[in-house]
Amino acid sequence: MDFFGIVTPLLIAWLACLFLINAWNKKLNLPPGPFALPLIGNFLQIKSGKIVSSLLALREKYGDVFTVYLGPRRVIVVCGYKAVKEGLIDQGNDFSGRGTAPIFYKVSQNYGFAFTNNIERWQKLRRFSLTTLRNFGMGKKSIEQRIQEEAKCMLDEIMANKGSQLNPKDLFGAVSTNIVFSIMFGKRYDYTDPEFLSVIHTSNACFHGMSTFWGQMYHTYPRVMDFLPGPHHKIFKHLLDLKAFAEKTVKTHQGTLDRSNPRDYIDCFLIKMEQEKQNPATEFNMINLLNSTLNIFFAGIETVASTLTYGCLILLKYPEVKEKMQEEIDEVIGRHRQISVEDRNKMPYTDAVIHEIQRYCNLMPFGVPHSVICNTKFRGYTIPKGTDVFFMLGTVMWDPEKFSNPEEFDPHNFLKDDGSFKKNDAFMPFSTGKRICIAEGLARMELFLLFTALLQNFDIKPVVNQEELDVTPVTTGFGNFPQAYQLYITPR
Repeated sequence: MDFFGIVTPLLIAWLACLFLINAWNKKLNLPPGPFALPLIGNFLQIKSGKIVSSLLALREKYGDVFTVYLGPRRVIVVCGYKAVKEGLIDQGNDFSGRGTAPIFYKVSQNYGFAFTNNIERWQKLRRFSLTTLRNFGMGKKSIEQRIQEEAKCMLDEIMANKGSQLNPKDLFGAVSTNIVFSIMFGKRYDYTDPEFLSVIHTSNACFHGMSTFWGQMYHTYPRVMDFLPGPHHKIFKHLLDLKAFAEKTVKTHQGTLDRSNPRDYIDCFLIKMEQEKQNPATEFNMINLLNSTLNIFFAGIETVASTLTYGCLILLKYPEVKEKMQEEIDEVIGRHRQISVEDRNKMPYTDAVIHEIQRYCNLMPFGVPHSVICNTKFRGYTIPKGTDVFFMLGTVMWDPEKFSNPEEFDPHNFLKDDGSFKKNDAFMPFSTGKRICIAEGLARMELFLLFTALLQNFDIKPVVNQEELDVTPVTTGFGNFPQAYQLYITPR
């Protein structure tokens, strides 16, 4: 048989498959979307390493709710404040499933609470984790004291630097990590501790790796990418290294556990494991402990460190904003009194700037994927049970109907005409609804106390000319990160 005799039947079969797939999609009453090819889906419409901008381009053509195929995986994309609110709040239960997150799934194997699609497991572990974290002070005075103590350590570290050039990401990574460690592991580390620095480096490498072209390719074609060489395999090594660190810490806790006096999250989980050891269906086991620990670790560290780093870059770019924050700090707190969360109510401008930093940075453009737990009617369309859904949080926080000049940095997005703080329902850096980030309260407290402590005691200045500062993200994949930079921090 000649070449055309072989290829022609295959081509006909491929085209038939193509038309059957797209005809079936129309029959299902799915939201509109680009023509999908067998196996590769909408690969041609999703630019390499630019999944967010590619999806936003498709939004221009198909509207706020549309369908794409990442390889063979069907995904419903939801954009804009109104549509996202309808999904995550008005129909929050329908969309409360966890969508596919192949990188995390490969390591967690569907355990833990953040990336599991097992609804009962998610509910039990999330409820336990929230209760335990609150008992150890999340959102209470005790955690405020821990953050204040770490803020003092941060100020001492800056003072020891004696005004020389400093990489803010390294410093803020250490600060946010120690705060979470004090809750999770009951201890903090010296900023120069080798093991501590290794954990921070590994965590950073994970997030940046997932946002690269290779990370996105794995997210789209996990079965294929498993067999291909490339830097995406380093992501799994980093995740396993973090898991090994958690396991080492758990073993230490097992040897020193006092059941009558739990010290931290791990102690509480170990006690719960012992209480339910006769229950064969219990979710309180070692594999869920390790993965839940990693879930909280990721939720509470990288986003805070990146927001602080990005925020300082923005303040360097707009020194008039920084100076106005410092004027308010001096007026309300002074130069010597320790800052408390209660001060936030009397500092509307500072509060507005921190909110605007989070809005403008848009660190997680579409958060973590959701899925529908049942066949769901949404805006006149039908979404089959188990379908993944991307809620584009960036389109909410940059929605021109909710924010004036959304592409510009402007604290007045959160200020009323009289200068008081103005809430905005479209402020969703931690997502919203049933799957809202578990560490939201902790992160909000950290950002206020750490930003204000820094600006109360120090001034920040750029190493380069102000005009050279670039506040556009260095990568735009699953996460947005600030350009690498250094700065001078000098006593006021």
